[in-house]
Parts: sequence; structure tokens; C-alpha cells
Amino acid sequence: MAAGAPEKKKAPGATAEWYELRTIRLRIGAQAKVVNDFLAEVMLPALGKAGAGPIGVFETMVGPEMPTLHLLIPYESPAAMAAAHATVQSNPAYTQGAAAAAFHGAPATQPAYGRMESALLQAFPHMPKLLAPARSPRIFELRTYESPGGPAHARKMEMFTKLGETEIFRRVGLTPVFFGRTVIGPRLPNFTYMLTFPDMAAREKAWATFRSDAEWTKLKSTPGYADADILSNITDLMLRPTAYSQI
Repeated sequence: MAAGAPEKKKAPGATAEWYELRTIRLRIGAQAKVVNDFLAEVMLPALGKAGAGPIGVFETMVGPEMPTLHLLIPYESPAAMAAAHATVQSNPAYTQGAAAAAFHGAPATQPAYGRMESALLQAFPHMPKLLAPARSPRIFELRTYESPGGPAHARKMEMFTKLGETEIFRRVGLTPVFFGRTVIGPRLPNFTYMLTFPDMAAREKAWATFRSDAEWTKLKSTPGYADADILSNITDLMLRPTAYSQI
């Protein structure tokens, strides 16, 4: 775990944590450095002091609207998130120093970023705390499953929480980092999960093994649980961690 990130307990039965999943759409050019410097030198240390973390910061490797940064920020509760945001805003380091000045003072003609969006997610009960991988060579896959309505959304979640899909994932090498149901955000109802791999070759091998797995074949054939019944769209992004990411 990176310095400054609070230790997180993974005890069974722990209260499900909450995630802020923030997307920062950058512009090609020098301004990307302004954002990364601000996050590395100002935002992550300030959030760590406010009790949030470990915090993941990832760049899009494969996906739309590149370049884009994705922040994964865990909190104990929505109240803890609000308190952390207030603490960060009141921290003098948030507005002082070269990195902060360059970020906050970027002119409208050359803004630090294009747009910033944020969603609030609650961890699935069967995986109430995120599991960060070892800080060795690694990539991440971020997948969002949208459903046509509430009942279909609930059934797709059940496949992971009650019917064994998470266990199949782990067995075939699809290693989860977190699962989160979107409470506030776009394209509801949906949930998002993150997987980690050593590299793209390991990712391709794991998904190939999963698709041919006998237990998965049986599960996806269960009446009422086929993709055509419970999914309306899947968004899939491949990410790499920044040098300063704590995940």
C-alpha cells in the first residue's frame, strides 16, 4: 500500500464501503501534466489525510474519448465522503503551491481538463471492501453493466453475489478489485466492477477460459438470467495505473 493511504480491514461481514468513481476527460497536449501533477502532489495526499484511500488513478489504454483519467476513491460512507471533501477544500495545500496554482488557475482558453464527471457506488455485500493487487506490473479492466430495469438489474447482480459468478471469475483468473452498484450516476440502473491482470495476454487467456467454463455455461443458461433478458449495454475499458496510483 502506498504511503499516506490508510490501512483498510478486510474482515468478513464488514460494512460495505462506498466508491466515488471520477472521470476526468483530458485534452491532448501539455495540460495533461497539469492534471497529473495536481492529483499526485495535491489531491491524493489531501484525501489521504482526510481518511480516504487507497486511491486508484488510471489512464485509459483502450476505450473512447482518450486521453481520460479514472479515479477510484473508497470511503466508509457517503457522510465520510462529504466530510473528506470538506476537509480537502479547507486544506491550504489544496490551493497553494505550484501544482495547485497551475490547476486552479488554468485559463478558460487552455483549461486543465475538458470535463469531469463523478458517480457514487456502493460495494456489493459479498465483496464489501476493494482488494488492491500487488504493486507489480498490472493492468485493469473496468466494466459497467446496464440493465433495462430494476428487476433485471437485480438478477444480474445476483449472478455475482449469490449464484457463483464471482467464484468462477477467481477460479479462471479474472481477479476482481471491486464490485459497486451505482447509486448516483448516469445510465441507471447499472453496476461497475474492476478486474486486474499482469498483462493483456493474461487477460485474453482468462476470458477465453471463462467463456468455455462449464459452470458459467450452465449459469448463463438459467431461465431469466441470459444476457438478452437482463442486460441492455456493456461498457468495457482497459486501464493502466499512473505512477502515483495507490492501487
